[in-house]
Amino acid sequence: MKTIYDIQQYLKKFGILIYIGDRISDLELMESEIHELYRAQLMDVRDYQSAVLLLRHEIQLLKNHKK
Repeated sequence: MKTIYDIQQYLKKFGILIYIGDRISDLELMESEIHELYRAQLMDVRDYQSAVLLLRHEIQLLKNHKK
């Protein structure tokens, strides 16, 4: 996975659509869902790692931008 959009499309395959209205909260919830899919062994370790890194990076960028 290379973009947040890729992660959204991956989650969509499992019927997971996330929209809270707050971008940071959306990303944190996506991370939580990705973690649960990995724990359920529905995700490859590489996909899991890249998704978590992308989400955490985006969350950090948004938090730094808010300051």
